[in-house]
Amino acid sequence: MSTHPVKKPFTGWHMTAILVGFFAIIMAVNFTMARLAFSTFGGKVVENSYVASQHYNELLARAEAQDAMGWTQSVSLDRTRHMRITLRQNGQPLAISSAIATVSHPLGTVPSRALTMVRDGKGGMISTVPLEQGRWRVDLVVRHDAQEARYRSDVR
Repeated sequence: MSTHPVKKPFTGWHMTAILVGFFAIIMAVNFTMARLAFSTFGGKVVENSYVASQHYNELLARAEAQDAMGWTQSVSLDRTRHMRITLRQNGQPLAISSAIATVSHPLGTVPSRALTMVRDGKGGMISTVPLEQGRWRVDLVVRHDAQEARYRSDVR
């Protein structure tokens, strides 16, 4: 007498169960990823992408002119979470005439707001109010005399 187990045949029901299970897992992952994507994206990047594309060459020319000035900016938060901006030209400190700083959450979940910047007495600028904890995207318009530069930085 043999003690080998009896093998059941592979039927269409088995194949149906495998296919249904496979596609159920794929659909569950896709729906989960889509829900996460929609819940973390705060909105549009530009109002109208076609109109924005019409000004692309102008933006490139402005960026090249800004690069030719040789400016580098530094954005940081001090221990009290006040934002500090410094500007250098070819490695030398450069006094900032004025700065406009707009902060926003990188995912767009918090409305953007303007920060009031004042001179720090060392050629840089400092915000009058501290930033809340978290990650922030800073859009800057920095002026030195008649020259202007625009920067985007992230701070934590």
